[in-house]
Amino acid sequence: MWTRRELKEKAKQRFKVNYWKCVLVALLMVVLGGGAAGASNGYTGIRNLDNHVVYDKFKFDDDFIVDDDIDLYLDDVFDDREDSSQERVIEGAAYTMAIFFIIIIIIIAVTLLVLLVVLPLEIFIVNPVEVGINRFFVQNLNERPGIREICYAFDHGYMNCVRTLFFRDLYVFLWSLLFLIPGIIKAYEYRMIPYILGETPNITKEEAFTLSRIMMTGNKWKAFVLDLSFLGWYILNGLTFGILGIFYVNPYVKQTNAALYQKLKSLRFAQTEQPENRM
Repeated sequence: MWTRRELKEKAKQRFKVNYWKCVLVALLMVVLGGGAAGASNGYTGIRNLDNHVVYDKFKFDDDFIVDDDIDLYLDDVFDDREDSSQERVIEGAAYTMAIFFIIIIIIIAVTLLVLLVVLPLEIFIVNPVEVGINRFFVQNLNERPGIREICYAFDHGYMNCVRTLFFRDLYVFLWSLLFLIPGIIKAYEYRMIPYILGETPNITKEEAFTLSRIMMTGNKWKAFVLDLSFLGWYILNGLTFGILGIFYVNPYVKQTNAALYQKLKSLRFAQTEQPENRM
């Protein structure tokens, strides 16, 4: 069993021992992972059309208004209004189509950017660095590792780490298509994979997934509550425009997650050794 208090106390003690390196390593993860979310604002253009009242002189014949002249005038006015209405409809349709095509072009451009730049960067750079960062914080629980640990995956089982984490992201994405909740559950189920690769980079993909699944069995909800317990810190981080996150919250959270991994690993080993002790 484990408690949030236990993990957090250990995390506080350990990341303060190696404070500046923990800050730098956690900051790198935020930068690579896009820690700051951007907001986009939509603008709607409104076109105001002024209605003009046209005055004209009517012909008078012996102080009486000539009905034919009035009829002709009204016909001209209504014809002008009909033409103006049709023009507005056509202009509105053209405007809508132009906006539609602009949106399509933007979507295509963003998709190409993701496929050609962001996705390869995520697969071949960010994910291996994630392995190294998690390894750094796991080691920091018992010693004072160097920042060079963040490059660990590039020298140890690089392609295996790339392939395993690619399938982790793919599976989470596919599960997320089912109303999001299954994707969140799978994300917690696969949560320990980067930590496992940080200690055994040559483990097979199937073994890494299985091991993470075993470690998180019965612990997904508790891990979710652990994440929620940092909500107050995230609010304070927002109020300080991310400064508190750089110097405290981010390394604190990363170190706590590493403590969770270490605890779950020790519990698993205790369970596997139990039958042998009984015999």
